[in-house]
Amino acid sequence: MTATTAVQNGGPYSATALSALARRHLWMHFTRIGTDPRAPVPIIVSGEGCYVYDADGKRYLDGLSALYCVNAGHGRPEFSQAAAAQLLELDFYTTWSYAHPRAIELATRIAALAPGDLNRVFFTSGGSEAVESAIKLARAYHRLSGKGQKTKIIAREVAYHGTTMGALAATGVTSLRTPFEPLMPGACHVANTDNYRWPAERDPLWAAEQIAERIAFEDPDTVAAVILEPVQNAGGCIPPQDGYFQRVREICDDNDVLLISDEVICSWGRIGHWFGSTRYGYQPDIITTAKGLTSAAMPMGAMIASDRLAEPFHTETGSFAHGFTFGGHPVAAAVALANIDLMEREDLCGHVLAKEGEFRATLDALKDIPIVGDVRGAGFFFAIELVKDRETKESFDDAESEHLLRGFLSGALYRHGLICRADDRGDPVIQLAPPLIADSEQFEEIGAVLRTVLTAASELL
Repeated sequence: MTATTAVQNGGPYSATALSALARRHLWMHFTRIGTDPRAPVPIIVSGEGCYVYDADGKRYLDGLSALYCVNAGHGRPEFSQAAAAQLLELDFYTTWSYAHPRAIELATRIAALAPGDLNRVFFTSGGSEAVESAIKLARAYHRLSGKGQKTKIIAREVAYHGTTMGALAATGVTSLRTPFEPLMPGACHVANTDNYRWPAERDPLWAAEQIAERIAFEDPDTVAAVILEPVQNAGGCIPPQDGYFQRVREICDDNDVLLISDEVICSWGRIGHWFGSTRYGYQPDIITTAKGLTSAAMPMGAMIASDRLAEPFHTETGSFAHGFTFGGHPVAAAVALANIDLMEREDLCGHVLAKEGEFRATLDALKDIPIVGDVRGAGFFFAIELVKDRETKESFDDAESEHLLRGFLSGALYRHGLICRADDRGDPVIQLAPPLIADSEQFEEIGAVLRTVLTAASELL
């Protein structure tokens, strides 16, 4: 069978042929393209539950839910059925000046689940677009309220908020920012809540007070919004201190600054609640969401705001002059509705909360391995920080991290049948975010693979 036939007919797949075609024509995201052209490209061809299969038929435990998004697991027939039915009824219509039933139904459903008074849903195609929309709304809201100088956005160091130019400006990962500078002006960054190496005497709310100090430094009259994830992804699943978000809420209120909760990952059950802000007991002004909204069966995101933020646009000629062609796509909306139905029916949020302790215990048990330092996270969203010396918490330098993560761990974990993330945006970590249907069997499998591979990595150093 030729490579072309393998692609056109959908199988049986020739892994070698598909790998060659991928290297020739498919520009993969965040992927080094200067590597050995003969090295095989991992090609995933099917999935079921917590597992996916490659072109050679090998099974892998999807310990990252693809990219923190296949929350309900792979191969759910409810999604294909919802999509097929919607395609027959209405394949597409825009939400620019028009509406259609599925977008209306989904917006209403989301409004009922969102915390507090957040009841207006602006649909996007994904997370970066949702963050971009929130930044634009914050600026436009202040301008229409007679405070046009309030344009700056405060985010946290190492935090990832997306790749579009506004979202990238908020992103606090230097290596992602510098290739595309100059970025949108007005983005400022403060310390995050990673307290693994904090001095023992530091105030637990020190990181929150850094936001207050930065607003004062920038001048409150120039700051539009603070954007924070409930649990920060980049840097390795960094949770907040007790009271952190309550203090941030006070700071924002005192300075007429909007609080954006970036929940592209932390919503739809990932940390045990429909929205991460609910878990930590704070009320944002705007929520951004995506990924698990459809369990990734269709691309979709949203920005959720309140009547208060919409009110300045309610004039005879008022409009939030912003939008995306596919925002609120009827097929994506139908799948999202099916996903919410499924999550309610199977109580996936309750399952995550019930099993969170067992999942964490599986990872904590690895602390006897010399390079395992910190274990942190929430729900089904955890990271293991790797260290050179556990007693001193000394981290690896750049060359050591490159050798450890990309030279050994990434390939070894994959060869042992576990898909997870070895990352060093910040200190080196292994991130795990299995589908929300994962249970004891999958936790045991994750623990066994990690023990084998991390023990081997320790012996190499």
